[in-house]
Amino acid sequence: MSEKYPQLVSRFLRYVKVDTRSDEESQTIPSSAKEVQFLKDLAVELKEIGLENVRTMKDGYLFAELPSNLPAGQGTKIGFISHVDTADFESEHVNPQEVDNYDGHSVLELGTSGYKLDPEVFPHLRNYQGHDLITTDGTTLLGSDDKSGVAEIIALAEYLLAHPEVKHGPVRFAFGPDEEIGIGANHFDVAAFDADFAYTVDGGPLGELEWETFNAAQAEIVITGQNVHPGTAKGAMVNAIQVGIDFHNALPEHDRPEKTEGREGFYHLIDMAGTPEEATLTYIIRDHDREKFENRKKTMVQIADQLNQDLHKDRVALTLKDQYYNMGDLLKDHQEVVQYANDAMTDLGIEPDTQPARGGTDGSKITFLGLPTPNLFAGGENMHGRYEFVSKQVMEQATDVLLGILTKAAESK
Repeated sequence: MSEKYPQLVSRFLRYVKVDTRSDEESQTIPSSAKEVQFLKDLAVELKEIGLENVRTMKDGYLFAELPSNLPAGQGTKIGFISHVDTADFESEHVNPQEVDNYDGHSVLELGTSGYKLDPEVFPHLRNYQGHDLITTDGTTLLGSDDKSGVAEIIALAEYLLAHPEVKHGPVRFAFGPDEEIGIGANHFDVAAFDADFAYTVDGGPLGELEWETFNAAQAEIVITGQNVHPGTAKGAMVNAIQVGIDFHNALPEHDRPEKTEGREGFYHLIDMAGTPEEATLTYIIRDHDREKFENRKKTMVQIADQLNQDLHKDRVALTLKDQYYNMGDLLKDHQEVVQYANDAMTDLGIEPDTQPARGGTDGSKITFLGLPTPNLFAGGENMHGRYEFVSKQVMEQATDVLLGILTKAAESK
């Protein structure tokens, strides 16, 4: 147990045992009743610890506030944001395992599941010698993404309420649904949140400070075939599955997640199904560079057009939908927001890692809605699956960074 944040770990362990998986097939906002109930319970908790103006917005976001304790209530209004839903992996009956004082080299059994956390497979485990870890039991995800962030933000609020001698300006808190299915922040009410800038607490390992993300789109392809008996198929059959394979093979071979890194973009085939009569393919398209991103979409259009031309009929229907954009295109003009976090980490002896995120956060959308919102580490590793884990010490350090940002901002006034 952290002496500074005594409820941090226990709160996290309580949260992850509640299933809050979002539902991509749902038409409701939020997408699942489980998220709604969790946020209702969280609202009660926020009121109990003493936060003010706790309210639920139309999009499902839960907002709360802590007034400034600077003279005349002045100070920069800073927000902290996390999401309560978990990813598309088994999320019922989460049974977290605690490993005290990990030695940095042993293989960790994940409950009795037969699955293991092996440093030979996951070399970053070696970074956690001497740490107290929380893992899964091998049958579910953990939910550190982003219940670590939720617990850390609330630990910060609890600390500030217990320590009025710590000076800070107005603090805004937000907890949202449906980040994992990409729609949670679509209607985030920036005006009602009323912050000058904010941070999502939704990153990974110690030191992550992300202010650049991918540009992102999704491509849906429906292929209409023409099925006839294979014995008399010559010149007549159009096998929709084969056309789908041809579409995929026309994409640049190297531009896949498993072959790219850093600022390299990709096409990622996430679903393919069908029969000779009809086939469907779903891709996500990612690139940090906006021009390259637009060219990737054009490449898909050109491939579809060429296949339709070769087939002498419009059999390949392509639908493209942008999901979010690189917040770095805007945050490059708001580097003071990044600098507060950078300085807070440096003061704590944490080396900031500002490599561009190979993904996105709610902060991507919120930044484009007008509120500059970089992303900070929350501590999780191997997120979205059975190998997920988090360090208790890193969770405490993440909370320290949030506190450091507030004190830095207060000192600058």
